[in-house]
Amino acid sequence: MSGAGRLAGPAAVTGPAAPAVYQGSRPLPASPVPSVALLGRFPPRPVPASWVLTSQPKPQVLGRVLASPFPTGRANLDQERRRGLIRVLEWLEAQPGESWQDRWITSGADAAGNPAWRGLLAGWLAATGRGPRDPEHVSLLAGRAIMLLICADVIRPSLGWLLAPATPAGLSAEMARVRDPAGFAALAAAAQAAHVNSHTTQLALRRIAAILAAKGGPVADITIGDCLELLQIAGELLRSSDATSPYFYQLLRAAGIFGAAAPPGRALRTQGQLGCEQLIDRYGIECRPVRDLLVDYLRERQPAVDYPTLHKLSYVLGRLFWRDLELHHPGIASLHLPAEAAAAWKQRITTKTTRSRSAGGDITEANASRVNAFDHLVTVRAFYLDLAQWAADDPARWGPWAAPCPVRDTDTAQRGKERSRRKSRMDQRTRERIPVLPALLAKVDADRQAAAERLRAAEGTAPGQLFTAAGQTLRRPARTHASAGRTWAQDPGGGKHRDLTLEEHKAFWTWAAVQVLRHTGIRIEELTELSHHSFIQYKLPATGELIPLLQIARPRPTPSGSWSSAPSWPTCSARSSPGSAARTQRCRW
Repeated sequence: MSGAGRLAGPAAVTGPAAPAVYQGSRPLPASPVPSVALLGRFPPRPVPASWVLTSQPKPQVLGRVLASPFPTGRANLDQERRRGLIRVLEWLEAQPGESWQDRWITSGADAAGNPAWRGLLAGWLAATGRGPRDPEHVSLLAGRAIMLLICADVIRPSLGWLLAPATPAGLSAEMARVRDPAGFAALAAAAQAAHVNSHTTQLALRRIAAILAAKGGPVADITIGDCLELLQIAGELLRSSDATSPYFYQLLRAAGIFGAAAPPGRALRTQGQLGCEQLIDRYGIECRPVRDLLVDYLRERQPAVDYPTLHKLSYVLGRLFWRDLELHHPGIASLHLPAEAAAAWKQRITTKTTRSRSAGGDITEANASRVNAFDHLVTVRAFYLDLAQWAADDPARWGPWAAPCPVRDTDTAQRGKERSRRKSRMDQRTRERIPVLPALLAKVDADRQAAAERLRAAEGTAPGQLFTAAGQTLRRPARTHASAGRTWAQDPGGGKHRDLTLEEHKAFWTWAAVQVLRHTGIRIEELTELSHHSFIQYKLPATGELIPLLQIARPRPTPSGSWSSAPSWPTCSARSSPGSAARTQRCRW
């Protein structure tokens, strides 16, 4: 904690003006994304300017790529790959550079991205009169040829090229076949042992294959820095919900690639708890002495409160109280507030600015009542009273900051009534929703059963055939690049393919979440913390009967709760064999 020298008095010291912050917004992160911060400790492997395989002449490249293990054994496919390989190598030979990698870069193919680079090849073939003139045929030949060159380590595209808009179809399967069969087999075994669903596993294998394609080498050569670099680039280029999933890193770590000292997967996505200085510095407070006072106040309170409470204290005191005063009274540097400033702040704290976006994309602002304004007033009052009490115990340190509290007893006299109103609003919301609860339960259960029925029917249908399930007639398409363990369907008239495996996955977990919330009454925050470790058992002393219990670890320092597992709980009985412990076969990372 800071000494008395830094808190000698409320001198009017101000810093550069900070931009105004809209009340409803969250502050900017106090530190970079965890995966980016870790790059300093674990740098990625650099891609060398040249290596042996990319410097080989064309005849040697052809001889190696057309020999085992690269042929697929399908004569027509191998012939097409050979034709495409010759055309791509001829095109690259026409580009300046000392190696195939140099020519790939100077041609602009890497910068153009995938699959836009195929247009460069098509344009060159048309201009030189070589190869097919059909753009679709050229694109097909180019895709098959570049897959060979990447897996043979002749060309190493950038991670951005490999990730956006999507990793080339079949890259992970081809890498597992020709580059490192043992490495990918070990990864698949580790995922299967952890009972991870096929969608998550295939995404992880595609990410790992992209690292091998960009960096070279087998799976065992992948470093922590390579994974961090991929996460950073994926976060910048992709917007899907699983774009920055770190499971591929967790899979590599579980397979023993990084050793025991590797940080856990959670460290790549969460920065952990912020320190007192970081919490306050998010709001750009100009007056340095007051900023230091708030930091020391949080440190003084920190041992007696949990982190969510500390986080809320920093927001109320740092943003809603002092930063708000600075925005409306520039240059303010004392806790002894003028009567007008205190009255104006207490009026502002009762309302908040909300933002909404219209259908046309326009953002409108409006003022709304702040339902927890009394809580904020009490927090500021406690801040002033704490300083006054601490000043009596340690005058040299806290005395200069003792000041009359701007929140009077009369300002919080209506707090009891406000609590009653809050309870009334909560009860009213419950009364409004109880009548529709049976409809919600019926809907999620019907969706779960329908999704499972469609999946079972599709799995028993041959590719290209129609099937009817849950009132829908669908066709199971013949997909040559379908992910392992996933079942697809399509409307008979055509249209977008549907991932029935993913639909069943989402429908099941929606039903499971609703059932757990319904039977336990836990909060959504507690639901997200549940795992197989939450299930415990208790043996009745009198009868010896085993009672299954669900143990909830509360986020606040209150006693943990346990609930008896009722027979109607979603214990995944449909996914467990008779007589065995119910076990979820799917994980969401």
